[in-house]
Amino acid sequence: MARSKSGFYSTIEYIGPRPQKPKRRNFFGGWVIIAIAVGMGFWFGRPLVPFLKAAQVRASMDQAALLIPSLESSKTFGDGLAAAALTHSGDVVAFDPSYYRIAYPDGDVPANKGVAADVLVRCYRAMDMDLQVLVHEDMTESFRTYPQLWSASAPDTNIDHRRIPNLQRFFEHKGQTLTPSRNAADYLPGDIVVWSLGNAEPHIGIVVPGPGDRANEMWVVHNIGAGVKWENILFDYSIQRHFRYPADGAQ
Repeated sequence: MARSKSGFYSTIEYIGPRPQKPKRRNFFGGWVIIAIAVGMGFWFGRPLVPFLKAAQVRASMDQAALLIPSLESSKTFGDGLAAAALTHSGDVVAFDPSYYRIAYPDGDVPANKGVAADVLVRCYRAMDMDLQVLVHEDMTESFRTYPQLWSASAPDTNIDHRRIPNLQRFFEHKGQTLTPSRNAADYLPGDIVVWSLGNAEPHIGIVVPGPGDRANEMWVVHNIGAGVKWENILFDYSIQRHFRYPADGAQ
């Protein structure tokens, strides 16, 4: 305050920024931010949906044990392959894409390791068909028709049969190529499906029946990174190729 000559104080003076009127709350802007946040969460979280769904509907080995005998008693190769796949789904296998030097023929990486292609290799071997040999022989005859993706100048028995693009080309050469669809009636136990994942990576698995009272549904045995699983994910990804091998369904 300033003191006057009379000794009395004058009116109080305010020192500071000029008072501002309260701003009106931008209600619409807040909702826009929330909407953007929700949209980004959906977009980036979408690839997790199939994994969460699979975790909820994953079947048990007790259910597989009830289904396997009926498949094994069938006369069709596809049912036998599906039985082998269900049996394999009980094995503990860590996902491992590493390059291994293995024997030929009948070579395999450590039993507790593998990738999606190894599911097929092991299940076909249970049916006395060695994809390591079959793929190698076909590649030896027509190497240039196979994908040239790994800078290889010749077939390699250690790894060729463990690569999905090579298996796809082999089934195109030697198996029956069917039209991909989203109709479960178009698939049979033992059919081979190749998907394109969200990152455009190929994935492969074997079609099998579902568990219990869902045996009329088409499920899949595969290894997408969490080990060999029996899951209801046939239509969770974009189906690129659908094969039946051997083509006539019988060895």
